[in-house]
Amino acid sequence: MTVPTPAGLTPEAQTRPLRLSWSQPEDLVAHALNAAVEEGRTVGDLGKRWSRAGGSRLAAVTGATPHAASPELRRLARQLLQEIDELALPERLAAAEPDDLTAIRALLPATDARTPSPAASVDSDILYDRIHGAWLGRAAGCLLGKPVEKIPRHGIRLIAESTANWPIASYFTEVGLDPAIAEQYPWNRRSQPTSLAENIDGMPEDDDLNFPLIALNLLEQVGRGFTTRDVAESWLANLPGGRVFTAERITYRNLLDGYEPEVAGAVQNPFRDWIGAQIRTDVYGWVNPGAPLLAAELAWRDARLSHRRNGVYGAMFVAAASATALVASTVDEVLAAALGVVPPGSRYAAAIRFGIDLAHSELDTEAALDLLYAEYGQLHWVHVLNNAALLAFALVRGAGDFETTITLAVTGGWDTDSTGATAGSITGALTGAGGLSKRWIAPLKNRLSTSLPGFNQIGFDELATRTLAVARTAQSASTKVTRS
Repeated sequence: MTVPTPAGLTPEAQTRPLRLSWSQPEDLVAHALNAAVEEGRTVGDLGKRWSRAGGSRLAAVTGATPHAASPELRRLARQLLQEIDELALPERLAAAEPDDLTAIRALLPATDARTPSPAASVDSDILYDRIHGAWLGRAAGCLLGKPVEKIPRHGIRLIAESTANWPIASYFTEVGLDPAIAEQYPWNRRSQPTSLAENIDGMPEDDDLNFPLIALNLLEQVGRGFTTRDVAESWLANLPGGRVFTAERITYRNLLDGYEPEVAGAVQNPFRDWIGAQIRTDVYGWVNPGAPLLAAELAWRDARLSHRRNGVYGAMFVAAASATALVASTVDEVLAAALGVVPPGSRYAAAIRFGIDLAHSELDTEAALDLLYAEYGQLHWVHVLNNAALLAFALVRGAGDFETTITLAVTGGWDTDSTGATAGSITGALTGAGGLSKRWIAPLKNRLSTSLPGFNQIGFDELATRTLAVARTAQSASTKVTRS
């Protein structure tokens, strides 16, 4: 059969390999080796075998190298990824960081700040305002961080100083930006047209908002008894593969390859401890105001589709924080409740405590961030641990002030839109929509763009109304989970 030549394509374009990020086997090996070493697994000669064959030990920061591997190198990559999956986890770490929900709960203190608050008695208008503030806060924090995603911390400062926005106090702009700085630290090209101050026209699409929409739709359509399989089916029905990244993209591929949802996230997935699950569980807290344990359980069912251990704990932590922020009055209450749902001996809990302690120190912001980078700077910018420590630092230093919190989160670098979004969500819930500055909220124009069916151009007020309806429906029924 003769294959027609695509019109308008040069011979080079016709033969250029498709370099998908976060999915090519040869691009995953270095990440997988790094993850194994971080966990204390014995990698033996796996790294040497890879290097001798011509593979790179330098993990691709953006998820893909520019050139395709030979068929032989790609076959070796698949083999090594399988062997890395089979490496034994140190017993101490396995005991401190279980994946099973029952085992996780067995490690939690018997009594702590996780006791549910009487949210059922909270006035609906107040609860609506808090939920509305959380949705708006998530969007604004995400929007602030979008154009500087992937830019290192030093570059973010240079951009802000060059545009008279240091310390950061408004959305980023390229008005007045030194061309030399712009060349050295280019904007996130996908975000620049929609997220710089002069270009903002409502909230543009972002995975940090898409996943909360998926969660809300799941709760409305299936109910709070949803399973991990339900989450997988929702992804496949609503999310194109190009709209998911890192652990989610690997999981998506594995689902299409026939792996069951309960194991899809564990197969040749070096991103299991990254931030992807932490960005998608706020809604499980918002529909369980004052019930952090229940919120964390729903988050666990969602997160285990794509993540393990600390990646899952990040999802549980944020869900519990989101549940508590709707009824609490201080950041300290929120963090105490959220820490109460994750294993205390885990690396995730240690990262949160590190960020909290750093925020309580007398160090100024730059000196504190220097210490944060000294402790976690070796991790990839999308890892969950460094971003969790930064999130805790920003929340505590911000002390409930919305602007201070989101700007600190973005000042710290790493995954700026995701950590900015979570910081904004928690602080927005504490503040309520009525207390948020119009300077941050007005540019959103009460309008969210998304490719998800049924949600494009939806208003944040409508999202808050629908979220409150799910929360109130749940409170009027038994809180016992009927499906596991």
